[in-house]
Amino acid sequence: MCMFCAAVPVAGALGAKFNADQKRNNSPESGKTEKPVPAITLGVMVLLLMGSVVYHSTMYNQ
Repeated sequence: MCMFCAAVPVAGALGAKFNADQKRNNSPESGKTEKPVPAITLGVMVLLLMGSVVYHSTMYNQ
């Protein structure tokens, strides 16, 4: 498995963990604002998928 294909599920798992930790630690009365963890996770996963497509399409054309 290439590094891009292996990194996609890792990024999803880390994003889910960070999102759960944020929701657990932020109570409504604390006044903290939530960071856009799901959107950042999605962006990272899309970039990794695009890298995977480029890597696999150029690897087999040589």
